[in-house]
Amino acid sequence: MGEKQDPDKAYGDGARGKPAKYDPSFRGPIRNRSCTDIICCLLFFVFILGYIAVGLVAWVYGDPQQVLYPRNSTGAYCGIGENKDKPYLLYFNIFSCILTTNVIAVAQNGLECPTPQQVYQSLSRELCPSFLLPSSPALGRCFPWPNSTVPPFPEISNMSVTQGISGLLDSLNARDISVKIFEDFAQSWYWILAALGVALILSLLFILLLRLVAGPLVFVLIIGVLGVLAYGIYHCWKEYRLLRDKGASISQLGFTTNLSAYSSVQETWLAALILLAVLEGILLLMLIFLRQRIRIAIALLEEASRAVGQMMSTLLYPLVTFVLLLVCIAYWAMTALYLATSGQPQYVLWAPNASLPDCEKVPMNTSCDPMNQPVNSTCPGLMCVFQGYLSTGLVQRSLFNLQIYGVLGLFWTINWVLALGQCVLAGAFASFYWAFHKPRDIPTFPLSSAFIRTLRYHTGSLAFGALILTLVQIARAVLEYIDHKLRGAQNPVARCIICCFKCCLWCLEKFIKFLNRNAYIMIAIYGKNFCVSAKNAFSLLMRNIVRVVVLDKVTDLLLFFGKLLVVGGVGVLSFFFFTGRIQGLGKGFDSPNLNYYWLPIMTSILGAYVIASGFFSVFGMCVDTLFLCFLEDLERNDGSAARPYYMSKALLKILGKKNEVPSGDKKRKK
Repeated sequence: MGEKQDPDKAYGDGARGKPAKYDPSFRGPIRNRSCTDIICCLLFFVFILGYIAVGLVAWVYGDPQQVLYPRNSTGAYCGIGENKDKPYLLYFNIFSCILTTNVIAVAQNGLECPTPQQVYQSLSRELCPSFLLPSSPALGRCFPWPNSTVPPFPEISNMSVTQGISGLLDSLNARDISVKIFEDFAQSWYWILAALGVALILSLLFILLLRLVAGPLVFVLIIGVLGVLAYGIYHCWKEYRLLRDKGASISQLGFTTNLSAYSSVQETWLAALILLAVLEGILLLMLIFLRQRIRIAIALLEEASRAVGQMMSTLLYPLVTFVLLLVCIAYWAMTALYLATSGQPQYVLWAPNASLPDCEKVPMNTSCDPMNQPVNSTCPGLMCVFQGYLSTGLVQRSLFNLQIYGVLGLFWTINWVLALGQCVLAGAFASFYWAFHKPRDIPTFPLSSAFIRTLRYHTGSLAFGALILTLVQIARAVLEYIDHKLRGAQNPVARCIICCFKCCLWCLEKFIKFLNRNAYIMIAIYGKNFCVSAKNAFSLLMRNIVRVVVLDKVTDLLLFFGKLLVVGGVGVLSFFFFTGRIQGLGKGFDSPNLNYYWLPIMTSILGAYVIASGFFSVFGMCVDTLFLCFLEDLERNDGSAARPYYMSKALLKILGKKNEVPSGDKKRKK
């Protein structure tokens, strides 16, 4: 037909793969497909069974009550069982906690403190507190007030008492702050829900209105970026000219570690001016030479908005992903908690003055029975106290390995859930693109059909891609741990090597996420295994690399503006409302009286960001799916009556193509 060769197709064969061939039986996502990556599917199910077994073992041997409830010196819990009416733990000598031990050892043994911790004791056995202080409960434990004074001790001053108590209250969070926060949420929760509703409406409207304003909005944003760069060039030139007239040069300043000093020399502003001018020139050249591809990207964004409008149920799918992720995280957290609290309690002999000559004869730190407290008049205060949990036994010896298994299960299941969401959405949006007559040819329940199809045939493929990503993420976590341990060594060579490895693994993780995302799209369309789908997707994208880059950047710019609009709008509205700057709304609509007005504001902003991210993730998946379908459409079809294009009329017009449909046939409905 004498069409100009597409520069993106200059390397159609060879390393970038061969273009897709026409298949007369292809009508969108393949329905007659078979299970893929069966071995990986079986491995995933076996792993899940093992993960469930780890959870059962943790449930049998674990005891999370030691973290949730304080324990006294005999090992009895406060607030439950026989001590149900005694919810608070009293430290006989709180200063033993301040002066001799680590106060917050909550990870496994709870709050440890080498002092008797009892509700009732006998004074004749020297087990009663020698003094009492006014106190308040925090985390089930009684802590003295910061301004409390005590009888004189040779090793304790009132200043150290005040500082120690203040440190305890600060680290454990004062009860008063918790009550105020609870009161603020109780008075503002319905207004927070209203703010989240506004965020939901704004996100939905932004996506649906893109079909009308995508083009003007993209060009306004691009002009805005050019304007910011132009102002930066002007400001740099102004500062450079001012400093040049003053004769301020870098030769006069010399080398200094004070980076702010370089802002007073002309060379700094000259370098910034050159850099901004180069960026401005590159962006202008891109607008001139890539304007056609920018128009294609805008048309795909408009088409994605139409697709979401036709399948509104896809906007609710992030709720399914959120629930599944919540289940995965909650299961891992409970399993890790039960594993960390497995083992039998261990009690040892202890005395507050173990260094006394009379106490040196007593074998301290030896096992004892807490129900039979020792009586020793020569060693004052000798008693049997709780030390920790035994690490003997099969479960306890394998505790580290079981925790590693749990971490692997957490990463793998989370990545699988995310992969499931991407593949399901891709299947739904692909059915929209490959419907010749829209909306008549779109399946009745495209989202549910894609969900069932993905679970039935491609669980193994999703597990394969999720496992590859999981291994890279765990390697990054191990590297971060090593880097944390080496920070004290101050070895510049080792730090440099670790930094290079971290950078490489970060890039590898980004690449695998990009590859997996497009592989799942091809799996949803053609039903091939993971490796074949990844290869075909990568080859297709490499044959259209310029279009990929342009579409990716235009989409990122647009979605960033959308998030900024939603989050910023909700944040500003929440600020003016909760600070009382909006008046005259009528009775029942006045802003509540709050202790911390920033609390509902930050909650509303965070919730708005989560909602906007959920909506825009669906839209981003729609754009990526339609883009791959568009590229496949260009390679498979030629616009003839036998091989018509499936793309929209707007895309056909931009590309200068048309469908040669016989006059007797029905015209396409786009």
